[in-house]
Amino acid sequence: MSTATIAKPKGKQPGKGGRRMSLPVLLLVISGVLILTSVVRLITGADGITSTGQMSTALRAAVPIGLAGLGGLWAERAGVVNIGLEGMMILGTWFGAWAGYQWGPWTGVVFGIAGGAIGGLLHAIATVTFRVNHIVSGVALNILALGTTRYLSKFTFEDAPQGSSKQSPPIDSLGTFDIPGLSSWLETLNDKHWFLISDLAGLVGGLITNLSPLTVVAVALVPATWYVLWRTSFGLRLRSCGENPVAAESLGVNVYKYKYIAVIISGGFAGLGGAFLSIVASNVYLDGQTAGRGYIGLAAMIFGNWMPGGLALGAGLFGYTDSLNLRGGATNVHALILLIAILLVAGVAYLAWKKKYVPAAITAAVSALMFIWYVSTDEVPNQVVTATPYVVTLLVLSLSAQRLRMPKADGLPYRKGQGK
Repeated sequence: MSTATIAKPKGKQPGKGGRRMSLPVLLLVISGVLILTSVVRLITGADGITSTGQMSTALRAAVPIGLAGLGGLWAERAGVVNIGLEGMMILGTWFGAWAGYQWGPWTGVVFGIAGGAIGGLLHAIATVTFRVNHIVSGVALNILALGTTRYLSKFTFEDAPQGSSKQSPPIDSLGTFDIPGLSSWLETLNDKHWFLISDLAGLVGGLITNLSPLTVVAVALVPATWYVLWRTSFGLRLRSCGENPVAAESLGVNVYKYKYIAVIISGGFAGLGGAFLSIVASNVYLDGQTAGRGYIGLAAMIFGNWMPGGLALGAGLFGYTDSLNLRGGATNVHALILLIAILLVAGVAYLAWKKKYVPAAITAAVSALMFIWYVSTDEVPNQVVTATPYVVTLLVLSLSAQRLRMPKADGLPYRKGQGK
């Protein structure tokens, strides 16, 4: 038997596990979901689930989640688990608002990034230099950021015009813009409520309508991150620190330096997400404004398998469910119950085709319960609408857990020279 014959089965083994979905298959899946969504819209009459306004709101809700996820991506690709994203976002909201109402919104954006970067620096000192457990350091940072911003608010915002101990004065807007001609045409097409065409118009129109300049910057950071981390020597060295720091050090890479750079950049991204919340999303700082978006951003990163493209899809999904609170949530979530039930039926067919009969039976039971829930109710309680982003987060993570592959040295303590 030749060596080529022996090697052949080994080459097939990776396909057994979590083989990456190809682009044509991914596009086919997205197209299928869009068609099903359009069918559900026609059945339920819930035109808001694909309206231009809904998609525009979803994009605005997805931006801070995506920025937090990008922050987690940078840190964890260098081997540092960043549970402290929530705290870094909190620092970004406060510093952004504090500087924004005094010196203008763009200055607030810069200070928000700096505030998050300070949080990143503290996390790097604890985890890289002193090798504190990454989870413990992140949780401590979250508590520290929350307490610090509440303390500072009493001395900075309480005596300011239109401010209080839990709220900053209003911040000037960065402004918004549309794509001339195209935005209004797509909105008109969306209002026709035609099958699939109007849904696509709503999706695309929402991405180019009522845009903040900071939204454009945030979206551009996704491909920029991919290019830097996967197409430059700097990115290769940084990722090597998260895969095998001992081997990276043996090749002359200063592992400590790259970990510090990655975690500080991570904090800057999370701080930018916080500044977006206080400057763009609401034009004011509010106590508890982040509302767990740092954790959802971390979930989006995990859902995206530590890749920028998948992270963006996850942020979009969570941003969409988060935006349901603001636009016809009870009616739209009720329609989404039917969509989920239909998607689960498709999942049953797939699992049966793969001869995974026990998971298929469980999925079929859940799908039946979703159908019963939809048929027996006209709309869902507001509490369900509020909980939807968090339920979707847990559901998506549980379903995608089997195909995830984190950096090999992520979260592991590292001491300089430990390979000698």
